[in-house]
Amino acid sequence: MSDRNAVGGFRDDYRSYTVIASSADAPDSFQVVTGAAGDDVVLVVSGLNSGDLKATWGRFWRTLKPQAKVWVEEQAFRAFYRPRLAAADDSRFCDG
Repeated sequence: MSDRNAVGGFRDDYRSYTVIASSADAPDSFQVVTGAAGDDVVLVVSGLNSGDLKATWGRFWRTLKPQAKVWVEEQAFRAFYRPRLAAADDSRFCDG
């Protein structure tokens, strides 16, 4: 994964995807990239803080079938939120 706010990733049968947050603290968007250099933008999801979510698909990726888009979106959200959920669980742990 890239060090530019990469928060996770996922794979399908053909490639791996990296999920990158717009910032380290309270990101309002994330993007999903793939490719050897991580320069093929698959999806950008914005409006995370406002709740007014908008998905923008990369040029090649906007032609995916609807069920493939749903799969990518679900995997991306899981990868994005997994570290935040783990951190929330850690903060509830009490040693004593």
